[in-house]
Amino acid sequence: MSGTVVIVGGGYGGSAAAKALDEHADVVLVEPKDAFVHSAAALRALVKPDWAPNMFFPYDRLLARGRVVRARAASVDARGVTLESGERITADHIVLASGSGYPYPAKTRTDVADEALAQLRDTHAELAAAERVLITGAGPVGLELAGEIKAVWPDKHVTVVDPADRLVPAFEDGMRSDLHRQLDERGIELRLGTALSAEPPVEPGRAKTFTVDGITADIWFRAHGVAVQTSYLGPDLAAARTPAGRIRVTETLSVEGFPNVFALGDVTDLDEAKMAGYAMKHAEVVAANVAARVRGEEPSATYAPSPIPSVLMPLGPDGGVGQYPGPDGPVVLTADTVADYKGRDLFIGRFTDLFNTEPAAEPAA
Repeated sequence: MSGTVVIVGGGYGGSAAAKALDEHADVVLVEPKDAFVHSAAALRALVKPDWAPNMFFPYDRLLARGRVVRARAASVDARGVTLESGERITADHIVLASGSGYPYPAKTRTDVADEALAQLRDTHAELAAAERVLITGAGPVGLELAGEIKAVWPDKHVTVVDPADRLVPAFEDGMRSDLHRQLDERGIELRLGTALSAEPPVEPGRAKTFTVDGITADIWFRAHGVAVQTSYLGPDLAAARTPAGRIRVTETLSVEGFPNVFALGDVTDLDEAKMAGYAMKHAEVVAANVAARVRGEEPSATYAPSPIPSVLMPLGPDGGVGQYPGPDGPVVLTADTVADYKGRDLFIGRFTDLFNTEPAAEPAA
């Protein structure tokens, strides 16, 4: 085995790439969190706090040969990574997988799993006491949150507002129609073409009655505002960063101008939704190409975004909508299919396998 690979970020793509490269190189995974956070399960964890430990997976069994360094990267260049502590890790190959930030509760606010669980329990108590819920943002996160709340508290009044005129505009009309139907069945009030004149006068996730633009609620959540995390790039790699903060990559997912540096997941400038499933597909390509370089071969695996977008959007354990590319065009999935694929267990089994662990509790029914 030869070659040191430093992977910056232990999220969906970074962890998958680290696992795949463990037998091919000396892998160092740099990640500030003390456990992998399965963010796709965060909304279920909010409404079912007893189930919430299922969204955290310790890193200690991820790698058999490599190591996980619990630290934050302060600066990354084509030759290595400098940690916030000042320690320098030199690298033959680098994988940028630092992902993006997103408002709580879809993503945690702390790097410590026990603290994140305590925060989720506190927010659950605030939400349980609220009769009227306002969600700003009618994308997949906002709608999934509405569905999870209604699955546990069907009598709560949930209002979702968004300045856009249509839900999920990139997807098929049939999927959109079914989505509207399921939202109506659950009694979720949808106000499209609505931009609040001001944010509610209380912190998101805290119970306090307020009225904004004629909407009265007892608690609210923000479900919009992705913040890509690439500020740590050194001057050399920063040249490949777009004005939006994403990283320009080639078809092999190497960073433009740097054949030994790769990027995957949310940080890339690929023209596709930023989703965990895509990041894990990126990881397969990146791992194949880094392994080839370690062997002294030319990378040959390539990645191209599908022209047909995919989504699996649960609305609680037993509902939801979905679409994936088929041989003859988009295939719209039924609610039962979405529940079977994702809604009932939120892919917990996939990550117990990746991290060589066991579920903390039975999947929510």
